[in-house]
Amino acid sequence: MNDGMLSQDEIDALLRGSVDDNDLKEEEVMVLPIEDFLSNIEIDALGEIGNISIGSSATALSTLLNQKVDITTPSIHIVETNKLKDEFPEPYVAVYVNYTVGFEATNLFVINTRDAAVIANLMLGGDGLVNSAELDEIQLSAVQEAMNQMMGSAATSMSQIFSKKVDISPPFIDLLNFKHGVGTDNIPSDDMLVKVSFRLKVGDLIDSNIMQLLSVPFAKELVDELLHKSAAVEEAATVEAAPPLPVAKPMVEPVKQHSSAHYTEQQMQAPSSRPAQPMNVQPAVFSDFQSTEFVNVEAQNLNLLYDIPLKVTVELGRTKRSVKDILDLATGSIIELDKLAGEPVDILVNNKLIAQGEVVVIDENFGVRVTDIISQSARLNKLG
Repeated sequence: MNDGMLSQDEIDALLRGSVDDNDLKEEEVMVLPIEDFLSNIEIDALGEIGNISIGSSATALSTLLNQKVDITTPSIHIVETNKLKDEFPEPYVAVYVNYTVGFEATNLFVINTRDAAVIANLMLGGDGLVNSAELDEIQLSAVQEAMNQMMGSAATSMSQIFSKKVDISPPFIDLLNFKHGVGTDNIPSDDMLVKVSFRLKVGDLIDSNIMQLLSVPFAKELVDELLHKSAAVEEAATVEAAPPLPVAKPMVEPVKQHSSAHYTEQQMQAPSSRPAQPMNVQPAVFSDFQSTEFVNVEAQNLNLLYDIPLKVTVELGRTKRSVKDILDLATGSIIELDKLAGEPVDILVNNKLIAQGEVVVIDENFGVRVTDIISQSARLNKLG
């Protein structure tokens, strides 16, 4: 200040409302205390759920990409929904997963666009070396399929964790760019979200983070179910480990004395000491299905089956060919069968041979005249 007057720089600074650079940095890195929303037990439980479910996804992704995949134990934070643009300043790929069975919620997975491009390249048979992070529709479809396999494996693990069926709909994938407002319509509307961050390593190609966003109520629901299940298991184990209660000995009533009767020692024995009566054991008798003679009851039971429709096919012949031969087939190709001209054709019912015949023409349709038929007992055996 010169003679009580402000310099032009000071006036410009006041008009811009600028603050100290250190204060700005502190505001940008300010992190909400997670303890205000989740207890330590809940944080540990969420980490365990994520570790098991996403850990199984690593196995599925490793099989798909033919690469070694490592996913580390997650770190958990609370983020404000309106500050997500600061969390994800660069374009990302967002994968939305809706639970259809077991839970009613939506999970959002966020992955770096370059990492997604590497995964897409490997899925499409490439070496994983990419020059651009831009993704076309085919590459997005490849990433979607990879995430579908990963999330399906995670849902299976969650079914085991919670001892109930957990299923998801096919994941929906979209580009996410907060700077340009792209893909933000499907972001959960909650004010606060739980961010579960995993370190993802795919061979020597990816060493980055994959982040899971879920609402605080859904996170608490997962924890409550897990803790209640654990408590129920511990209670059941306690009941099984408890010593059996002592069994009271039955009181024996004194034998009444009768002056006009005399009891021998054998008559005074307890009922349990009496010899057991011999059991009448006989071998089971079954109907002989080899015989074509049925008794009336069996014939009536067989009548119940007469209206059941069966598939009747006529087989002209068979042959075996390699995949190459099949792919080389074209219009006009001739396939040689294993039967000679004039040999009887096979008549099959539900793929079971029951008769043979010769091909005839009835008006404009083919038909088969039965020339030989298998015996009734043999047919019953084949139908079984």
